[in-house]
Amino acid sequence: MNELTAVRSLATLPVVTLGGDAVAHVKDTVFDPSAGRIASFTLTGRTLLSGPLPRDLPWPAVHCLGRDAVMVRDAGALCDLPLSAVRRDTARGRLLGAQVLTDEGETVGTVLDVLVEGGTSGRLVAFRLAAHRELVHGSRHRRHRVYVPRGEALSVSGRTLVIPAHATAYVSDDVPAFTARVGARHDRGRGAAR
Repeated sequence: MNELTAVRSLATLPVVTLGGDAVAHVKDTVFDPSAGRIASFTLTGRTLLSGPLPRDLPWPAVHCLGRDAVMVRDAGALCDLPLSAVRRDTARGRLLGAQVLTDEGETVGTVLDVLVEGGTSGRLVAFRLAAHRELVHGSRHRRHRVYVPRGEALSVSGRTLVIPAHATAYVSDDVPAFTARVGARHDRGRGAAR
């Protein structure tokens, strides 16, 4: 698996060609919730005072998502779009701030961040939540920031994330513990399938 990256950390990353030219910066990450991956990036200019660009970077044009830059083959990877289309797609594919509910109708919390696989995947892996106290029984932290695996999501839209009630068993308040719980769950699933 590629390194996990928090979507909030992608904002302001440079978009760099394989030739070494910085052609833009990431403004927002747009998701395709049904596919569970990054759909595109909206962009700003290269300087601090540059505003939004009427262009976006579709995921298929990304060569690699790295820790320090989004790599593209060349500047032709950027697509010209009317700014209104970029804003519409951004609103439709925004997950940050979405309300999280269980399939039993209980509010669990709010999406603070999204973890995605870097490299060439762009796959949505998990959600970081500001969770309600009841969700985090043994939490050491007062702020109750937890991770929930994306695979547990029943539906995802720009406004609401619905998870099965049993998914709260995989909640953890740090990435290593989260990874271990999800890994143990997958190992049990593989053992049952044999």
